[in-house]
Amino acid sequence: MIQTVGREFLISNIENNEFSYQQVLERSLSGHYKLDIRFYDEASETAVLIETKRRFTSADKDQLFAYVALEQELNPDTNIVAILANTENDLIKVWQFASTEANGIELSDTRLKSFEEYKFYFVSQNVNDRTAVLENTSKLNKLLHDNGIPEKLRSQFVGTCLLALKEKLKFKGLSTAQINTGINEILASMLHNSLDRATKLSLLKTKILESQSVSSIRAEEYHKILLFIKKNILPYINDYTSEGHDILSYFFTTFNKYVAREDKNQAFTPNHIAHFMCKVARLHRNTRVLDPTCGSGTFLVQAMSQILKECETASEKKHVKENQIYGIEFDENVYGLATTNMLIHGDGNSNIQAGSCFDKKQWIESSDINLVLMNPPYNASKNQVPTPYARLFGSKSTDPTKGLGFVQYIADAVNHGKLLTLLPMACALTSSSIITDCKEKMLQKHTLDAVFSLPPDMFYPGASAVAICMVFNLGQPHPSNFETFFGYYRVDGFEKRKGVGRVDINEVWDSIESEWLSLYRHRLEMPGKSVNKIVSATDEWCAEAYMETDYSTLSKKDFVETMQSFAAYLTQNENVRVN
Repeated sequence: MIQTVGREFLISNIENNEFSYQQVLERSLSGHYKLDIRFYDEASETAVLIETKRRFTSADKDQLFAYVALEQELNPDTNIVAILANTENDLIKVWQFASTEANGIELSDTRLKSFEEYKFYFVSQNVNDRTAVLENTSKLNKLLHDNGIPEKLRSQFVGTCLLALKEKLKFKGLSTAQINTGINEILASMLHNSLDRATKLSLLKTKILESQSVSSIRAEEYHKILLFIKKNILPYINDYTSEGHDILSYFFTTFNKYVAREDKNQAFTPNHIAHFMCKVARLHRNTRVLDPTCGSGTFLVQAMSQILKECETASEKKHVKENQIYGIEFDENVYGLATTNMLIHGDGNSNIQAGSCFDKKQWIESSDINLVLMNPPYNASKNQVPTPYARLFGSKSTDPTKGLGFVQYIADAVNHGKLLTLLPMACALTSSSIITDCKEKMLQKHTLDAVFSLPPDMFYPGASAVAICMVFNLGQPHPSNFETFFGYYRVDGFEKRKGVGRVDINEVWDSIESEWLSLYRHRLEMPGKSVNKIVSATDEWCAEAYMETDYSTLSKKDFVETMQSFAAYLTQNENVRVN
């Protein structure tokens, strides 16, 4: 217990290692005044009191609270964490007493924590306010536009500023060069043990801080941008909570949409879709996640956030961040985005590597991955893939498998656990012999558990691809009689809004996500929503091919969206003939 909470904060003043209030209070005491273990920090005026017992009774609680009263008499301004600890097992009961409060709040803690964590219980927290962040993000984007920060640079610039401000960046009265030097020093400190540290620092420095757009900002305008983030973004995000992580992800990925708008091949995964896919995967405390084409890191952030919910102590969370989150990214600019995104979410030492996933097979195999989340490039060029794979391109300049070849390679390399991937609708159909061959090879080694047809404008304002999500159970050949679940999940409740992309303006996503998950987990069949079907490699892998239509719900809007999806599909597949 002493080791866990922190020996440096331990206070003892009698021979048998108990703390006696009799020795520090200037009056005679009777009853309970010899506490088993006391920790105290004068700077924060925080005390942690532990009384050990073989079992817990109401008398034990009364005894512990008697020590709390004595501690408050010793110093009324002390914040107190009071703990009953069972000496025969790991059971504990914990109460929190803010200074000057006589009545404590019983907490749900089940594990002892460090003194630093207990001090944090009494620190005033930011209040999560998604609406405020939404409104202020739009204002911040205009401020960046007015100061000449190009769209493709905004996500990483804003993320870098946010990081530095969280670490108490000083900027008042400083020049632009001095501010950038301060930011660089903070980043270097945060990345001190990070994989590929030199590469990450070099990218952040050369691509952001030393870019012409940033280095030429006038100091007074730089101050305005930093002050706006400090006063209008940070106070509305409590990133020590899961909701705060979600808002932080929304804030960061909003600016990714501007990156995507400049490059229609960039299909950054929407945050809510990543959240849904992580829920499908049923992450737990021992999940080890890989995104081999991680982009800006959306999947990794979501996975890390959901795994951390299963952890209670700082050491458990630290282990997750350092040993259970893995990523690879080929594009060096986007790799910088992933680095910034992970740092913003408190993971400065993440295992994210720069390069091609085709060159990392040995690293992947040694990492003992049991979950893959990925959104591979749908139009990869020959320089992004190994020579044997590039030969499949023939005369084509881009990947004829539309990303399915990436999935097959990673599935074979990991070969156990689960794999969830976003792919274009073309991969679900059978118009290409190359795609059919990939599907056949996947089924020989892995089981197609489910396919979800997702919203047609999901990547707006970036790529126009109509996406599906495939779910595979790795290392298990697909049984001939297995029924794959197909979900028609085209409507997520999000609506397009100029400047910010698609927004859950009516706040219906939570209920829609719950329905999607329930249909899948219970493998329910519902007209217009889902169906189970035995399929082979030559069959179409999408709900539209098998599902019974619920005509009672159809509207003009459905017709328009269907025709738009079909037009987008024809645009991406010029070889398809329509009679």
